[in-house]
Amino acid sequence: MPGDEAFTSARQVENPRFDGAEPLAVLSAASADDVAEGVMFANASGVPLALRSGGHSYAGHSSGDSALVIDVRALSAISVAGDGSATIGAGARLIQVYEALGQQGRALAAGSCATVGITGLTLGGGVGVLTRAFGLTSDALRSVEMVSAEGMRMTASADENPDILWACRGGGGQVGVLTSLTFDTVPAPTITTAFLEWSFADAVPVILAWQAWAPDADPRLWSTLKLLSGGRHAGPAIQLTATWIGPSSELDANMAGLHQGSGVLPTVNSVQPDRTYQDVMFSFAGCAGGVSAEQCTTGAGGLLQREAFSATSHVPTDLLDRNGAAALVERCMLGQQLAGAREVSVSLDALGGAVRDLHEETGFAHRDAYATVQYTATFEDSADPAPYDVFVRESRAAMEPWWGTGAYVNYLDPSITDPGAAYFGSNAARLADIRSSADPSARFALPGFAAV
Repeated sequence: MPGDEAFTSARQVENPRFDGAEPLAVLSAASADDVAEGVMFANASGVPLALRSGGHSYAGHSSGDSALVIDVRALSAISVAGDGSATIGAGARLIQVYEALGQQGRALAAGSCATVGITGLTLGGGVGVLTRAFGLTSDALRSVEMVSAEGMRMTASADENPDILWACRGGGGQVGVLTSLTFDTVPAPTITTAFLEWSFADAVPVILAWQAWAPDADPRLWSTLKLLSGGRHAGPAIQLTATWIGPSSELDANMAGLHQGSGVLPTVNSVQPDRTYQDVMFSFAGCAGGVSAEQCTTGAGGLLQREAFSATSHVPTDLLDRNGAAALVERCMLGQQLAGAREVSVSLDALGGAVRDLHEETGFAHRDAYATVQYTATFEDSADPAPYDVFVRESRAAMEPWWGTGAYVNYLDPSITDPGAAYFGSNAARLADIRSSADPSARFALPGFAAV
């Protein structure tokens, strides 16, 4: 409760821009029964609810201003069964998942940020370094344990409440409070990583070549292309990080199409062959060199730092022409002039492969997209977010002539005026029906989503 010694830390989420939020209270649930009690209390008293797993809501919804926050971060137990399936507490951070699975020789395709919660990531889809080989995080989801809008504990699986499971597999959820998730996992692969950088003068041909090459490359090869500027950089930069789970000796041949397509060679091409899954995921999380999962956090005793940011997104299906690539480059160059920006980034994460080829229906609507695109600007914690919000949204608007209005719900942007169409496309109507049936009073609906 406000005034309690632990309240300041209990209310804190990952983006410092929301530190001013004032929850009515934070329920740090220690069990699914605690979650049920919280929901029933809120129903009986008419108190608004906010749900928190990792605390990474880009729109700040998990900060719970003027609401009761149900925080499931303590529900973080992870177990791996003999068949390789993993049951993961709804509050587990990704770094905890990678450590627990890696120690069992198993892997799950998911994101690279250490402190992201497994639940929010899965509900929106889940893109990461193994995505093209094994699919989205949500594609591996087989069942969930949850608390309903009435405060009842229930299961959703292929055999029990299948529509609820469908909505949880990349459809944005908003159907209940998840308390645990069960996934299929895969044997942990050996991973070769590569880092490339080009002269920024070559950015247009590199972008054009990457977008044509990356989604149709061997599914064992994933890459993210970044355009970077801002105070951390001497000038605009274009970089690529790639992961390859085939024989390390075959990486060069699989990268050749990118070089041939661009007609230019990188100025930096650094390869680290044959790394373990756990080593690679800790490295991407910023926790290489023997850092433990307990230290790989922004919380108490952690080595990571929170950072204020603004963000929005695209999920494109149409390739850029030269003018489109030049427009993207221009936004990066303008980012170098954005006053107070620590870093301005456009990140293109490759899709295709197993994401495109899945023959199973899920709530994720962007199977034909070739990438997710994230526009971000990081800034001083005490700075006014408004100019950075304006900048990233202007970047999205500048690219709409080529990329339309589709967006990725895990990079939630409250300024998007038709969230159903943008985030869920042709799945929007079915998802709205499922949410309405599961939560007729819209207790779990995010702002702007109650009617979509």
